Amino acid sequence: MKKLLLILISSLSLFATNLASANEGGIIWDKAPNNTNDLASLQHGAKLFVNYCLNCHSAAYMRFNRLKDIGLTEQQIKENLLFTTDKVGDTMKANIDPKQAKAWFGANPPDLTVIARSRSSHAGSGGDYIYTYLRTYYRDPSKATGWNNLAYPNVAMPNVLWELQGERHPVYAKEEVHGHEEEVFKGWEQDKPGQLSPEQYDQAVGDLVTYLQWMSEPAQNTRVRVGVWVVMFLLCFTFVAWRLNAAYWKDIR
Repeated sequence: MKKLLLILISSLSLFATNLASANEGGIIWDKAPNNTNDLASLQHGAKLFVNYCLNCHSAAYMRFNRLKDIGLTEQQIKENLLFTTDKVGDTMKANIDPKQAKAWFGANPPDLTVIARSRSSHAGSGGDYIYTYLRTYYRDPSKATGWNNLAYPNVAMPNVLWELQGERHPVYAKEEVHGHEEEVFKGWEQDKPGQLSPEQYDQAVGDLVTYLQWMSEPAQNTRVRVGVWVVMFLLCFTFVAWRLNAAYWKDIR
């Protein structure tokens, strides 16, 4: 009984931790696009990942040549996605020195191979979290990096996509919540324009998230496709077996 009680308490603590983590910043996660069947979106996402993420974050369980699964040829991978010292059969490892990274950011940037799966919770998928996270950066001069984030307050990572997004700040309004007045997030106000419009930036982040979702399980589309055929086969086989059984027993009964 005591052991069962300890397990129950641990489970409740874990649930509370996940709940707090899921609602970091007090904002609701936006629904991320899931276009893992869209090769153009995946290819654009792979390009953004290599250009903006792979400088600090590794994807050590993914090889460059696996990108042939999203419609790229080996020559296209070599010409557009490889650094000079990399080979097409290498894994996607960042060149940043872990010791320097820890000194700069306080911790070594995490591997992103399965980040789209590891961040999922009751609040949404891991893709939803990343999609929200990359779209809620704002300037904060009080931070060492000059940036802060609504989805992940006090994050050590700067906004690496700021040139695309531009600079903006959150807008709050005072509202009565549960009987007392609180500042409620209402939206964003653009301070400096980026290279992309807000709509184009959201699309670009959606492509990046789509690639991260695909990278977390490259065989997912094949798994679903094969699963559909298996279910169809089983349904047909069930019908045949049912009619065969009826034909076998009709004279005996």
